[in-house]
Amino acid sequence: MKRNLSQRNTQQRRQHIMQLLQQQGEVSVEQLVQCFETSEVTIRKDLTALESNGFLLRRYGGAILMPKDILDQDELLSQQKLAIAKMAAERIREHNRIIVDSGSTTAALIKQLDGKQGLVVMTNSLSVATELRSLENEPTLLMTGGTWDTHSESFQGKVAEQVLRSYDFDQLFIGADGIDLERGTTTFNELIGLSQVMAEVSREVIVMVESQKIGRRMPNLELTWDQIDVLITDNQISAQDKQFIENLGVQVLVAE
Repeated sequence: MKRNLSQRNTQQRRQHIMQLLQQQGEVSVEQLVQCFETSEVTIRKDLTALESNGFLLRRYGGAILMPKDILDQDELLSQQKLAIAKMAAERIREHNRIIVDSGSTTAALIKQLDGKQGLVVMTNSLSVATELRSLENEPTLLMTGGTWDTHSESFQGKVAEQVLRSYDFDQLFIGADGIDLERGTTTFNELIGLSQVMAEVSREVIVMVESQKIGRRMPNLELTWDQIDVLITDNQISAQDKQFIENLGVQVLVAE
């Protein structure tokens, strides 16, 4: 049996690791090395890959199943992002010229664009660009270029800003690390110049953000409320926060 297991490909081995976890609740690297007759390096790579996909948590010498409360929270966030993305896509007309900023919430928008024809999409994100190229309707893809920022995993800097200023756009779809109710969107990233230019060259600025981020004050102010036209969030936003933001002149859309 060990010989058969050792001949399985990587995907099959990782499926078997998850089966063992379901049965035992935890596994050790040593146990898996013996079971699959492979190296510790290979097993640790397997565990790292499974952890990155949200299936388990690494522990010293092995791994445990992902706790249910963490799974539930991740699932809730995924549902919120999808609901926000679907509502954002409803605002996009065919043949619109749009900017999609980097970020997991804005990236969720891409799969919602497949039915819209003639789109022109500018982005500073390689992952967003890759998703766009997989769409059947084949929107025209524009990249900002610029300097790669490892923190935001996107292109930033003067070159990117110059490229953006060469165009004009109907809409900007942008996320945020936090929402300061008094000031606007906030971020950990100090490179906020590109976000400012994105807003300048767009007729409508749409912020896509989960309600958990409302009230979070990060060090750097990204966009002030007078630069934002629409905020799309999920139905966990409080009535008080919604009213406060609307009183600032921003349309608040709540995705169910």
